[in-house]
Amino acid sequence: MRLYDIVALVTPDLNDEDAQKVASEYRKILSDGGAEIVKDETWGRRRLAFPILRKREAYYHYFQVSAEPAVIAETQRRMKLSDQVLRHLAVRADLELKRAAKSAVRQREKAAKRPPRPPAPMAPAAAPASAEIPPPVEKGESS
Repeated sequence: MRLYDIVALVTPDLNDEDAQKVASEYRKILSDGGAEIVKDETWGRRRLAFPILRKREAYYHYFQVSAEPAVIAETQRRMKLSDQVLRHLAVRADLELKRAAKSAVRQREKAAKRPPRPPAPMAPAAAPASAEIPPPVEKGESS
């Protein structure tokens, strides 16, 4: 099983309860397909960065799912056919987690090979500010 992040934008024409029902439909599709839902978060009604189908807001819903690719493909197919879902995105997250872990290990190994940094030099003692800056000269005065 692979780990996926799925975000769905539900039309703002629905009220909160109906948006929750739409999310529960997809939750049921995922669980019936044998997926394990790791996270299920409702992000609520938010403003879109740009209009989608002349709508400026949408209900956001986030799933993190451990599932087979066929189950995710079926969920995406149904989201595409639904008029209630403005947009959706499913991303395979386990590859990103592996990449991030490898990168962290690589950075630790690289840091271990580097010689330690020398201590920062001490700053010279600061002189009084009044001694450095001459007083301002007003117009019309001559020295």
